[in-house]
Amino acid sequence: MKHYEMKKQSQRCQVEILDAKTREKLCFLDKVEPHATIAEIKNLFTKSHPQWYPARQSLRLDPKGKSLKDEDVLQKLPVGTTATLYFRDLGAQISWVTVFLTEYAGPLFIYLLFYFRVPFIYGHKYDFTSSRHTVVHLACICHSFHYVKRLLETLFVHRFSHGTMPLRNIFKNCTYYWGFAAWMAYYINHPLYTPPTYGAQQVKLALAIFVICQLGNFSIHMALRDLRPAGSKTRKIPYPTKNPFTWLFLLVSCPNYTYEMGSWIGFAIMTQCLPVALFSLAGFIQMTIWAKGKHRSYLKEFRDYPPLRMPIIPFLL
Repeated sequence: MKHYEMKKQSQRCQVEILDAKTREKLCFLDKVEPHATIAEIKNLFTKSHPQWYPARQSLRLDPKGKSLKDEDVLQKLPVGTTATLYFRDLGAQISWVTVFLTEYAGPLFIYLLFYFRVPFIYGHKYDFTSSRHTVVHLACICHSFHYVKRLLETLFVHRFSHGTMPLRNIFKNCTYYWGFAAWMAYYINHPLYTPPTYGAQQVKLALAIFVICQLGNFSIHMALRDLRPAGSKTRKIPYPTKNPFTWLFLLVSCPNYTYEMGSWIGFAIMTQCLPVALFSLAGFIQMTIWAKGKHRSYLKEFRDYPPLRMPIIPFLL
């Protein structure tokens, strides 16, 4: 019996790769090791079809099924000695780091163009003039700090479970971030801009909210980074640490989104600017969708996941 099992494990497999749409045979791989991973099969497939590099490939067991993970092992899949896999082209890919750096550097640069009132924005007589309102300068500092923080986190903090995303996403993301940055900056730095209704007290309260939430957001990002060793795709349940800002993990699955939302609410209160409020609303809707998705994944993957947690807003949502 043991001899039979060893023989079965040592028996090499054949892998047939078909187009998921047309069912056309694209590739036939002979003598594939049973312990080969999907990532290794993708590399073998690329040798016969160089135009489809591994990051561009989606391999699945069913034409309409879910993509197999790169770390999945062939012999652990429900296939025989001849495996049929279905291929879908994910399109041109670009690294997450490149996308994040591009979409975050844009708002930083664009906002400063309006802040310094470069020519052709507000009229010749306002070229390179400065606002007399303190809140305008404070808003520029906060906005710049936020995006510099995001750029540094992208380079030194975040660890991505997926190395790439579709190239088309960079155009969609940049349109969103760059467009809103220009819209907000135009009104906040406009020569006719008026300060918030309740003056300095409103600005101080909003600044406190913004700073606290930025610290909280950074703390959560560091806690999430420590959960995943470099180069690993390991997923664990995030729990609070000794840092008080991480205690929000007791109530929500994605406190980084909660703090991010809080930062923009603070910025909206500080500037009392409609485009900022709309950007905050759009961000809240998108982050709620992401948070719900992550919350569902946690519940599905971990049976002992804390039952009191909500996706993004404690006790509500």
